[in-house]
Amino acid sequence: MKNQQNHTFTLAILLMTLFIAFLGISLVIPVTPTIMNELNITGTVVGYLVAAFALTQLVVSPIAGRWADRFGRKIMIIIGLFFFSLSEFLFGIGKVIEVLFISRMLGGISAAFIMPAVTAFIADITSIETRPKALGYMSAAISTGFIVGPGIGGFLADFGSRLPFFFAAGFALFAAILSMITLREPKRNLENENITIQQSGIKRIFSPLYFIPFMIILISSFGLASFESLFSLFTDHKFGFSPQDIAIMITGGAIVGAVTQVVLFDRMTRWWGEIRVIRYSLILSAILVFLMTIVHSYVAILFVTFTVFVGFDLMRPAVTNYLSKIAGKEQGFVGGMNSMFTSLGNIIGPIVGGSLFDIKLNYPFYFATIILVIGIGLTIVWKMPKQSKSDAILHKGEA
Repeated sequence: MKNQQNHTFTLAILLMTLFIAFLGISLVIPVTPTIMNELNITGTVVGYLVAAFALTQLVVSPIAGRWADRFGRKIMIIIGLFFFSLSEFLFGIGKVIEVLFISRMLGGISAAFIMPAVTAFIADITSIETRPKALGYMSAAISTGFIVGPGIGGFLADFGSRLPFFFAAGFALFAAILSMITLREPKRNLENENITIQQSGIKRIFSPLYFIPFMIILISSFGLASFESLFSLFTDHKFGFSPQDIAIMITGGAIVGAVTQVVLFDRMTRWWGEIRVIRYSLILSAILVFLMTIVHSYVAILFVTFTVFVGFDLMRPAVTNYLSKIAGKEQGFVGGMNSMFTSLGNIIGPIVGGSLFDIKLNYPFYFATIILVIGIGLTIVWKMPKQSKSDAILHKGEA
């Protein structure tokens, strides 16, 4: 009983840490255009800054994942939060483009350190049965940070365009100190220790066990990034939406996604299992992304934009939960590869989407729909490993 209470407290600290980190990330969104104007930065340079973050995360994530397995979860989370604090501070004081690039690269390193370690930490303190709920809460904490951040950032910007960056740095520093004081390195979960991995080294990526879920991560992040990065431009150009309208859509969608993750995700994984949840989420996402190109009335547009990200919000924790079940002792490695393939999609997606957007407004959405349909096809041939299947039957019988 006491052990369970400790795990609940630890999970609460991890969720708070993620909330603070992603609150810090979204705090600065409202003032980014102002900083661009102050430093006379072009849109192309902003694209390079985003790419620098994602590329650094892509390179560092596999290494950070292995380090989380080797050196521990707690130390990686703390170092990542310190890097994030330094990154935001540098962006706040940066007067030249070189400092901003260093800041974004440090941000990429921080993301690569934090996410695999947090995911592995949660896998260590939860059972296979309780993990879906914990991962749903994790995704909801991230979404809620994104919901609250821009509002606080806009308020702080009234007192100075650089102030949100310093607040973000302060929040991250607080989270790092909180983690140092309250978190204890978890014991490795015996359920994970019993799972054997057939291959070692980088070849594991191409094993049937990992290859399809990693490709699902790549396809979904690629498809999402190809239109998400242009979402505001699309609604502005096609529907003439004001910044307030766009803010309502993004905030509404984030709230719907967070509520769905908390209320439905655990139940859905129990009813259908991760693979079916991923398949149905991809189907829902493909339909809603395509509908974005044909809806016209304001109410219909709001409905679609409020729900278009729900499928992605359910699919990501489902893939993470599936991978944590099959990862065995390599929770950090799997978390690192998850982060790497997500970053790869986030780098390529906006480039392809931006090029298609210049040709025709709807093309990024058509392209994303096609990519998601390919993902649906992969889930049809995707089978759960026998060991995980027997575990699922066992837990279902216990329930």
